[in-house]
Amino acid sequence: MPRQHSYDGPIIPPSYKWTACYVPSNSETLLELRDVDFGYGDRLVLSGLNMRFPRGQVVAVMGGSGGGKTTVLRLIGGLVRAQRGQVLFQGQDIGAQSREGLYALRRKMGMLFQFGALFTDMSVFENVAFALREHTDLPEELIRDLVLMKLNAVGLRGARDLAPSEISGGMARRVALARAIALDPELMMYDEPFAGLDPISLGITANLIRTLNDALGATSILVTHDVPESFAIADYVYFLANGRVQAEGTPAELRASTDPIVRQFIDGAPDGPFRFHYPTDVPLDADFGVGGGRS
Repeated sequence: MPRQHSYDGPIIPPSYKWTACYVPSNSETLLELRDVDFGYGDRLVLSGLNMRFPRGQVVAVMGGSGGGKTTVLRLIGGLVRAQRGQVLFQGQDIGAQSREGLYALRRKMGMLFQFGALFTDMSVFENVAFALREHTDLPEELIRDLVLMKLNAVGLRGARDLAPSEISGGMARRVALARAIALDPELMMYDEPFAGLDPISLGITANLIRTLNDALGATSILVTHDVPESFAIADYVYFLANGRVQAEGTPAELRASTDPIVRQFIDGAPDGPFRFHYPTDVPLDADFGVGGGRS
């Protein structure tokens, strides 16, 4: 029987139902942003940001485009440094770390990029093995077993010998997830994990994020625009707007929010506080030379 390379069906029974498990506010804090400011040039992207990520939680960071969500991930990963305030991971200030110290902290983090970022010239197996070979001195026999365990966890053990070009987009996202959890990270970061996925793949990915988080005892941060799937798996939600935390709470609390910015985002309403046009000080008439604005 020929192998079905394009198959991306569910690996979790359709009847399976689960709910997010809210972790009390007194649980151990793994990561914290304290009064953080950050900007690019003269443009302030984040201002006075305070966020807390307890161990074991799945936390969604949501908001409109350009609201600073991905910048939060860049700060946590040490790719950029806060201009004011602190980003604390296990009590250590990420912005104050040496190159060696930052490298050590990053080994405790996993990252799922928006489009997977797989190595196209490597097989599925080699993509997942890469992290283990790069960061450990484990023997190849043990690496093989660990890779197969991770691939099995995402339902793709049978695709180990395929190239990224031979699998679907949803499957590639799952391979990238297997690679991200190869070192059993304490913190998982997801940058738009549901972008571009069909409904079945989206549901599979959401279930995997939740179940893998609980299995690892990790903390997961989802930067996403997807309201239904994120609210279904998140314990807590931060909503960013204009570089600040506009609202925060459990998914149920945000669903009940009367804040006009939050409501427009959740309801997908075309009219509201979010503006269609990028701000400009130049009147439209002046740009088109109407009324003597251009000679």
